[in-house]
Amino acid sequence: MSDTVIKVENLSKKYVLSHQQEEYRYKALRDVMADGAKSLFSKIQNPKSKIQNPSREEFWALENVSFEIKQGDRVGIIGRNGAGKSTLLKILSRIVEPTKGSIEIQGRVASLLEVGTGFHPELSGRENIYLNGAILGMSREEIKRKFDEIVDFAEIEKFLDTPVKRYSSGMYVRLAFAVAAHLEPEILIVDEVLAVGDVQFQKKCLGKMEDVAKEGRTVIFVSHNLGTVQALCSRGVLLRQGTVVADGTVDVAVNTYLQNLEQASFQNLLKRTDRQGKGHVRLSQIGISTGGSYPSTILATGFPAVFTFHITGILSGLSCCFTIYDQYGQPVTYFDSAVHSQEDMINPQQETKFICKIDELLLMPGRYRINAAIMGNGEFQDDVKGAALFDVEQGNLRGRPANPTVGYGNVCIHHRWIVPA
Repeated sequence: MSDTVIKVENLSKKYVLSHQQEEYRYKALRDVMADGAKSLFSKIQNPKSKIQNPSREEFWALENVSFEIKQGDRVGIIGRNGAGKSTLLKILSRIVEPTKGSIEIQGRVASLLEVGTGFHPELSGRENIYLNGAILGMSREEIKRKFDEIVDFAEIEKFLDTPVKRYSSGMYVRLAFAVAAHLEPEILIVDEVLAVGDVQFQKKCLGKMEDVAKEGRTVIFVSHNLGTVQALCSRGVLLRQGTVVADGTVDVAVNTYLQNLEQASFQNLLKRTDRQGKGHVRLSQIGISTGGSYPSTILATGFPAVFTFHITGILSGLSCCFTIYDQYGQPVTYFDSAVHSQEDMINPQQETKFICKIDELLLMPGRYRINAAIMGNGEFQDDVKGAALFDVEQGNLRGRPANPTVGYGNVCIHHRWIVPA
């Protein structure tokens, strides 16, 4: 008997996107009749021509995706936003039907894709536990045996008989994950939803997923936290624009993903299409220098660093935030202009740029990348992953050499030793 639990062949999913015209105009009956007559006349003149509708566009979220997953595999699916990860998981969870291709799944599947997936909002937490167990094909006695363990894990005993529509997002996720992980599915599918909730619970969930994998059950995990993917998974599948570009060990998939990000960071920022946000204001350029007159992407530990974010315009309530990641995809530190300090300054001339000045760069030598975003009117206007790269060379922090070969970590902190004579 084959140990393949999921077999995907030439899987494709098409969506039809509707684009509203920028300016809506009321159409009278005579306008509708005139448009219909034009369309009919066009068909008579050229009956083989296809009518193009500029307000509708076909979008292939997945194209010809094929892979197999064995029993007990721990598979991390990674890729940029819009790569097709969530669409793939929804198809595997039988929430969405594929446009083309086939899927064969052996065993019970429990999925946690969105907050509240599979829950009936009017039912209580207790009733939803039994409902989800029944959906998974479990008997009432089987669910009873796991019931106390689920409630204890979710930490919602006080609200067990409250309708889940009154739960906070954190309570929703705690119960949903507890149900999905404890009702003994052969295949557990978890999306980025674990980002909701406190850090302690996230660690608890990751520990439970490790236990599930050790029991020989299959785990499929999607996350932008590459360190978590590497820690939990043994295999990685990298998606880009709806296709599989890497499928192998998790280290190979992560390294390929990081290399793609590095290549993208050298492109003209305004020409990058792999971005999200409303787009009323966008990042046009990121400058990195040591603060002198000669801009350089080579920085040094303990020396000044200046990050300049050029934008395409001005909007009310604008702010800039960025995260620095190390070469392994781990977040190192975060900056946000909306979090104010007395040392911050306002540019009275309203130039279209944000400048972040660092007096002493505390990063250890190595290569780093930046994810940057612009907020305005309470919404993301632009969000670019791998927006820039920079290298940090060995320097010194207040006279102490920053040598990466003698220690661990990404940060050098000023300190003093008191040692025996």
